[in-house]
Amino acid sequence: MLRFYLLIVSGEILFLVSICQMERMSIAIVMIRIGRVQNVILEHHDLKVPVGIYNSVIVACDIGDDVAIRNVRYLSRFIIGDRCLLANIDEMHTTSYAKFGNGIIKDGEQEDMRVWLELMNETGCRNVIPFDGMIAADAYIWAKYRDDTALQENLIEITQKSFDSRRGFYGTVGDQCVIKNSRIIKDVKVGSYCYIKGANKLKNLTINSSGVEPTQIGEGVELVNGIIGFGCHVFYGSKAIRFILGDNSNLKYGAKLINSFLGDNSTISCCEVLNNLIFPAHEQHHNNSFLVASVVLGQSNMAAGATIGSNHNSRANDNEIQAGRGFWPGLCTSVKHSSRFASFTLLSKAQYPAELDIPLPFSLLNNNPAKGQLEILPAFWWLYNMYALARNTWKYHKRDQRQNKVQNIEFDSLAPDTVEEIFNAVRLLEIWTAKARLQSMGSLTNDKNELELANIGRELLMGPEGKIDDLEVLGENIEKSKRKVVILKVYKAYHGYRNMLHYYAIKNLMAYIKVNPDATFLSMCDELKCKRECSWVNFGGQLIPEKDADQLRADIGSGKLATWTEIHGKYDALWENYPFEKQKHAFATLCEILETDKPTKEQWMFSLDKAIKIQEFIRDQVYISRKKDFDNPFRMATYRNAAEMTAAIGTIEDNSFVKQVRNETEDFIKLAEEIKNRAQ
Repeated sequence: MLRFYLLIVSGEILFLVSICQMERMSIAIVMIRIGRVQNVILEHHDLKVPVGIYNSVIVACDIGDDVAIRNVRYLSRFIIGDRCLLANIDEMHTTSYAKFGNGIIKDGEQEDMRVWLELMNETGCRNVIPFDGMIAADAYIWAKYRDDTALQENLIEITQKSFDSRRGFYGTVGDQCVIKNSRIIKDVKVGSYCYIKGANKLKNLTINSSGVEPTQIGEGVELVNGIIGFGCHVFYGSKAIRFILGDNSNLKYGAKLINSFLGDNSTISCCEVLNNLIFPAHEQHHNNSFLVASVVLGQSNMAAGATIGSNHNSRANDNEIQAGRGFWPGLCTSVKHSSRFASFTLLSKAQYPAELDIPLPFSLLNNNPAKGQLEILPAFWWLYNMYALARNTWKYHKRDQRQNKVQNIEFDSLAPDTVEEIFNAVRLLEIWTAKARLQSMGSLTNDKNELELANIGRELLMGPEGKIDDLEVLGENIEKSKRKVVILKVYKAYHGYRNMLHYYAIKNLMAYIKVNPDATFLSMCDELKCKRECSWVNFGGQLIPEKDADQLRADIGSGKLATWTEIHGKYDALWENYPFEKQKHAFATLCEILETDKPTKEQWMFSLDKAIKIQEFIRDQVYISRKKDFDNPFRMATYRNAAEMTAAIGTIEDNSFVKQVRNETEDFIKLAEEIKNRAQ
């Protein structure tokens, strides 16, 4: 075949260059267009390269204005934006069947050529098709509801139709990108302002980037079959295969991400993560931590040595772990499949020997082999770790640097999902306390139903604290073993839970009055009165009432929502209504804890006064829990004297978050007093 290369510079045909390659005596014309070439230099950090093409081989490309290309051994079928700098690249080309990380099939390809992400389960039974623009909510609805046949079929069809199935699309490099010192770049779309340096292999990818959210790819990185969100950083030998990286997320220091979805605002360093669906705000920083076959619902942190998921306790690899928001396994923690954890579960350092189903949120778990028992301290975060709990909401908001927030996220630790878990935990504590009392009296029988037991337990727990000091309260259906599960500090945990419910209710009702300044106590009751919505679903960080989630699935399955744009629009519509739904839920929560259908004005005033006391408790506990670090004699031991310690780490009074909570408490009390005055 005799090939002719047509060279066009600034819109004018300069000449034809022929390369003789006889093959059936046919002729092909391959066009190369070069934009404006000025006598200027492009500079990035310390690298300065004059505009123009030097010592490079270019085939069938469209090159924008003022582009510098130097020492690119082979550049083929790419559209290069304006003012880009490409230097020292071995191979950069696009094939005729390029999909750029999207799990579609091109014309003429068989179904087995499709790329899937095998999330949550190693068998692939929850696999999803990745696509540019996929968010955690999309991955969850696809991976979770496998029994919804219509939903599953339409999601495949919607995704396939979202992209052109024709062959022959070029790779792209957006405006003002820098790509240097890299080896293989194949079938890749690169967004504007992206910086790629020293990458080993980038294949079948979409790398989203923009001027306000630039993405960077660093040294030794190997990425294959994936989608990278806006504002991401992938550095220092990280490897990712079959993956989606959410916006404003990071892979660093040799991290391995395989068959996984990592949500927005997350960071994984050093460790190995396989077959996972991870919601936003996940942190995992240690070389010897391992996470496999799990769905983690966000705001989570994996400590060094943690091994979450081991298939050695089963004959098959079809096990899973589900962890609620705020999941935090401690150092060298080992957890087996299949297990489930309520929100904000903290695991103390241990090798947990059996599967777990933890229904108590904000709890601390401790494996006690000396006593041969599992111990759980419910409401631990509220009672003893308030600084961390209160700081979480502020921290996640501050770290959310996304400019275009496609995935909606609830950051508050007290939200409808965790509140419903607290209601369930309160009832369990009542039932287990009643059983412990009846057991101690030798009168525990099977003739009492759960309601009767809950009433007995409530009476005990609402009485004096010393009334149950002699009881050993045991949890049920929590661990797959024959050993005891001991519930610690039941009385304090029970009242801690009730205070959390009260605070959640009043805080959100105060927010309602703040945005509705003409509202009165009576109008608020009429506007918000409803049956409490007890089931909420976490869609990638966005909380949705289960009835709305079911309707969403039905609309997709029926074809009413026929594109991902329409589905995302539905997410946004539900999110826009979420504050009001949350306030209705808060009002129903207050009615539940006051045991009334509609609070009286006296109950409302009492509830505001109690909320003020709880806010003051939060302020004081934030200070006390943080002050422990400054008073720790072992921490002080590394300093010559108190002056050196103060110079190095400051004092508790200097802590910015302690000051912030104090200011928030003043504002809370001021607003509560204003609301009380209006209600009188």
